[in-house]
Amino acid sequence: MAKDDPELPGYTARAAPQAGPAAAGASRTEHKWSLESKGRAWLFLFVHSRSPTATSPPFYFEGDSVSGRVELDLDKSESLKGVVIGIQAGVTAVGQEEQLFLNLNEGLWAEKSGKLPKGKHSWPFMFALPSKVSSPDAKGLMLPTPPSFSERASPAYIDFRIVATVKRGAFKVNQTLTTNFAYLPLTQPAPPSALRQLAYQEGSELIGPDGDPGGWKVLQPLKIRGKLFDAKEVEVECTLAIATPLCYTIGSPIPLVLTLKSEDNHALDTLATTQAIKLYLVRSVALGSSAMDEDAERMSNSFFLSGAGQATFWPSTEGAPEPGIRTLRGELDVKKTVKPNFLFPRFSIRYTLDLLPFSVTGFTSLGTEPGKAMLSEPVKITTKQVLGVTPRSYAPPGYEKPVENDYNSAVGYLENGNQRFYHHGGFS
Repeated sequence: MAKDDPELPGYTARAAPQAGPAAAGASRTEHKWSLESKGRAWLFLFVHSRSPTATSPPFYFEGDSVSGRVELDLDKSESLKGVVIGIQAGVTAVGQEEQLFLNLNEGLWAEKSGKLPKGKHSWPFMFALPSKVSSPDAKGLMLPTPPSFSERASPAYIDFRIVATVKRGAFKVNQTLTTNFAYLPLTQPAPPSALRQLAYQEGSELIGPDGDPGGWKVLQPLKIRGKLFDAKEVEVECTLAIATPLCYTIGSPIPLVLTLKSEDNHALDTLATTQAIKLYLVRSVALGSSAMDEDAERMSNSFFLSGAGQATFWPSTEGAPEPGIRTLRGELDVKKTVKPNFLFPRFSIRYTLDLLPFSVTGFTSLGTEPGKAMLSEPVKITTKQVLGVTPRSYAPPGYEKPVENDYNSAVGYLENGNQRFYHHGGFS
């Protein structure tokens, strides 16, 4: 940017459209930046992008092209060595140097016959954003291009930027005009089961694991022990089923089924409520040399957890009620602000569905560690829906949603407890 250390507005990632990415034709908004000298603007950068407004940061999907032009408005002829436009992207952990993984440059003008004449000069440019980039750690290894990422108090960030440079020659300082932009790769899940697709199309109820076994992953049952109103000990068997494939698009719900079994109906009635069930979408950020290693030991100074959403549950209407059994339907909304999974050297993001111990007035859990997940199932978050499949919410109208940011208190974190990290201004 023309000013030092700009504070860019937050950017909300949105699910990609059903159709494949268009090239420059989809980039419709023109953005403009300038550099001044002695109160007069003389270097201009124009860029086209998908952003809805010219004041928002430029935004691109995988497969898009970055196009625009660089202009000079000289009040006198000048001896310049060249004009260059570039695209750069890199990963930076707080307190460390940036590691570039993308560095594209194009010379727009080079000195041939002395000075660049007084007046206006304009040079168009276009860069195709690559879907894969070279690993900054292992040359020759190509990896999917990660999304741009920057959050308040984040321990690391990924910057994409456009840089226009006017080269002044020996003993003179080059002048640059830089702007950041947001980039989102296009990833999508495999199609859901045929019965689930049919339910979405017809607007009918989803069929559960018994009727659609291929459409759900049923996890191993858990034995939940606790004390009810400090009067008696009870045991409840808890079984969680998650809709498959275990891959969900930003802006869509994750369907769930939770089954509770017990000989104590009072215990069932106490636990079979959305207030008692603590099921979260949990994001993990891994840093350092083992960030891409799925089996690496996670250290507290390079592995960070945060809640990305909480599930809602309501009584199921599928099938006739059975004695000693409570079946609940549920879903967890993957908000549009959630970032997709990605694995990249020194900075990776993963997700799990974590079921924490039940917590409700009148019930005290026994044999569990507060804030520690009783089960944790890896899932993936993507950016693009399967063509022809439009997931829908089944939560009853007006049904109570969980309290936002409740994960922090559930696991004993302080709100904004990771503020020990410096803020890097920008969009996510």
